[in-house]
Amino acid sequence: MSDLVRRAEEWLAQDPDPETRAELQEILDSGDAAELQDRFGAKLEFGTAGLRGELGAGPNRMNRVTVMRAAAGLARRLGAGKHVVIGYDARHNSDVFARDSAAVLNGAGLRVSLMAHHWPTPVLAFAVRHLDADAGVMVTASHNPPRDNGYKVYWGDGAQIVPPLDEEISAAIDAVGRVDGLPLGDEWETLSDAAIVEPYLAAVSALPLGDARDLRVVYTPMHGVGGEVLLRAFTTAGFESPSVAEAQFEPDPDFPTVAFPNPEEPGAMDLALQMAEKVGADLVIANDPDADRCAVGVPIPDGGFRMLTGDEVGGLLGEYIINHTSSPDRLVAASIVSSSLLGKIARAYGVRHAETLTGFKWIVKAGDGLVYGYEEALGYSIGSDQGLPVRDKDGIGAALTVAGMAAQAKREGRTLLDLLDYQAGKYGLHATAQLSFRVADLSLIVDAMERLRSDPPRTLGGRTVLSTDDLSMGADGLPPTDGLRYRLDGDARVIIRPSGTEPKLKCYLEVVIPVTTDTSTARAQAVHDLSSLKSDLSMTLGL
Repeated sequence: MSDLVRRAEEWLAQDPDPETRAELQEILDSGDAAELQDRFGAKLEFGTAGLRGELGAGPNRMNRVTVMRAAAGLARRLGAGKHVVIGYDARHNSDVFARDSAAVLNGAGLRVSLMAHHWPTPVLAFAVRHLDADAGVMVTASHNPPRDNGYKVYWGDGAQIVPPLDEEISAAIDAVGRVDGLPLGDEWETLSDAAIVEPYLAAVSALPLGDARDLRVVYTPMHGVGGEVLLRAFTTAGFESPSVAEAQFEPDPDFPTVAFPNPEEPGAMDLALQMAEKVGADLVIANDPDADRCAVGVPIPDGGFRMLTGDEVGGLLGEYIINHTSSPDRLVAASIVSSSLLGKIARAYGVRHAETLTGFKWIVKAGDGLVYGYEEALGYSIGSDQGLPVRDKDGIGAALTVAGMAAQAKREGRTLLDLLDYQAGKYGLHATAQLSFRVADLSLIVDAMERLRSDPPRTLGGRTVLSTDDLSMGADGLPPTDGLRYRLDGDARVIIRPSGTEPKLKCYLEVVIPVTTDTSTARAQAVHDLSSLKSDLSMTLGL
């Protein structure tokens, strides 16, 4: 306890934020040992996703001290004279953390360009290459709960950092002393809308969108920062401006209308879907709060709407992009937990396909000639024969491309559901689902993974487990990662891995059902099979 108090008092002495100082002083005054242990017994680890965690005082929280240390470590790794672009979303303290980063980096002798406004993550990722910067920082926690914030680092290639860069930056952060001794600068460039947003809009509106534009769209930015930029993107590309879910349009860090600001969460899309029914929309589009993800909803024949899965959209976009590009050496890629459908589509067209570890930091490094990449968690990077304008997931470029694809289908008298049925008939119905377990204690996830490794299941969902791959040992030429993959008889697959950004254990399920008569029969079979897999996994994991 005495060591925790000493560390807390040292932290308090250097903290420039009166709110977290008061918060920490109250904890010290109360003598709350458990709270001190939680905040000072561990620290947020800087990894390939940068930093992400709950706001509050202490090294195990996101705060100004944590951010200034991260910026100082990044500055040490880069060296004086390098150029860093900084962006931020509208979460609590995002603008403060961005300015603190600018001050620390500039004080260390680096050139800094700070965005003038809270803009989407893909705008920052685009800006790194557009401005020929050496690195980028985006202050965001994406779709995490309101009390979280984060710090994402990009390198000069416009992609998120990967090992060993994360380890090198982490080591440099650990070597940083007290932040009240850091030299601070105030001579940075402020990036205007014209300097960066307009070039980004020009780039995404030049994607292969086709020429059909007759489409009625309803849109929600989920209280995030995508709204203004997406509406401008649609009009720049020649589409009618979408109708918006007004209650969710303005950025709000408390996300008052949703339990979690993630389009995949139950209830998050209710307002947009209600509006879509009211106006008779052809398409519903949602971004998550930093607009790097894109969710898609479509009307169903009997009335109402349904949300497409990330894998359904991923397969549709994959075939669309292949049909709208012509480079003979083009490549499409998806993460290992995404559907196997994209690989089958690529083989049918004679196009190269790559499977990567989870995360766009790996997807965009799949190889030369990459024109499209996706992951099942609603992330898509759309390109052309000239490559990817954004080397990260881009919810706005994806929204435009989905709109172009839907408008073309409408012109032909079809819908996205018709395109899904076409793919099912051609490649087999690839049905996927996810099972997630959110925990308060991360040791529960560690224990679950250890149990699975020591006593692997022999059957799942009534199917025999044919093989087990421990991804921590590396598999199929991929770098090691904490995960397990089970291949089941009857062309099915299960992958289990801890989330890299949330306290969750995630299970990714896929069954492939041949379409012999009609897709409705195959879909019913898939629902049954996925349900059986979920039941078995829940019992096996015991979470």
